[in-house]
Parts: sequence; structure tokens; C-alpha cells
Amino acid sequence: MLGLLARKVGMTQVFDEGGNLIPVTVIRIDPNVVIAQKNEEKDRYAAVVLGMDDMKEHRVTKPYAGQFPEQVTPKKHLKEFRDFEKTVAVGDILGVELFEGCRYVDVTGVSKGKGFQGVVKRWGFGGGRYTHGSKFHREPGSTGQSTYPHRTFKNVKLPGRMGREQVTVLSLKVIKVDAEKRLLMVRGAVPGINKGLVVVRAAVKK
Repeated sequence: MLGLLARKVGMTQVFDEGGNLIPVTVIRIDPNVVIAQKNEEKDRYAAVVLGMDDMKEHRVTKPYAGQFPEQVTPKKHLKEFRDFEKTVAVGDILGVELFEGCRYVDVTGVSKGKGFQGVVKRWGFGGGRYTHGSKFHREPGSTGQSTYPHRTFKNVKLPGRMGREQVTVLSLKVIKVDAEKRLLMVRGAVPGINKGLVVVRAAVKK
């Protein structure tokens, strides 16, 4: 499966060949360096380890630097891609050109954190009436039983921390690939904040 590390830049709009205005999410794919290769004989599975963003020399510890070849600068972000469909060697640099023939991609990222939220925002509860004297507007309501067992069961939808979870959006259509600026433009929402780290893969369902 083809995949690269990238960063979400933001949103813009472009015109297609028919003159239609299309909103797109812009993803910047900085150079991905092949750090290591894993094979069936030694590791019992085939995979490629990619790295992105150089680390400052004084921040690199010796144990962390030991996994990088001599000709490769230690990277901040590492990701392993199993069954990589392209033949590569350690030290090769991969970029947005990898997706030039791809029509759809899957994007994985960490969603925006929304802090502690109630059941209406977190789970979409309808809430109570807003008439005068109701005293029940946005509360979760009863969570237990009037008789045995006197407890609340697990996995009940309650207020709590919302967001900041790994999310994968499937089958985003590739609108444009700008190899010169290292940009990939897709139609649809990409999880995470601007400049957030994301993983772009060739779509598994299309």
C-alpha cells in the first residue's frame, strides 16, 4: 500500500476543467526518506519505514540515532507502511509524485480537541423542553436503575473529553497534484489542525 507522511496546510478553492469552483483541503508532502526495509525472512512481514522532518543534532540521543543509516539525518516523525507497492531502497526520497496516478486517497490524523463537553454536543442528545419551569434542558437524564443492580453500566454515553482522537477519512478525491510546490489537493475534510501531521495512503476501497 502506497503512503506518505504529510502536513495539513488549510483550505482553498480551485477551478476544474469545466470551470466549476471546487473547495479543497491542501496537504503539503515534504520529502519522505526511506529509513529501513523489513522483509519476510528476518521480520516475518514486508514493510518500509519512512521518516520526515530533520531533528536538531543536540536533541538526538544515541539510542534513537542508532536506527538511522549513516547517510540519513535523524528524523522527527517515523511511520511504517506494510506491503509497500513501490520498489525502494534505503536513503531514497519520496514525494507527492507518488500519488500522481492516484484518484482517491485515505487520510489519517488526530482530530481537533474540544475539551470537556456535555451530552448534547458530544453525543447529539436532543435534550429536554426549553419551556419555563422545565428544569431539564441539556442534562443527560437517568443513567441507572430504580431497582437491582444499583449502578450505572459501562459504555453509557455521558459528558466527557471530546476530540483529539485518531480519525481516518476514506476515499477523498484527488483534485490536483502540484509537484513543484509539493502540494496535494483533495476534496473533503481532513482531520486535525492546520500544520498538523497526517498520513496519506492510496484509497483501500476505490
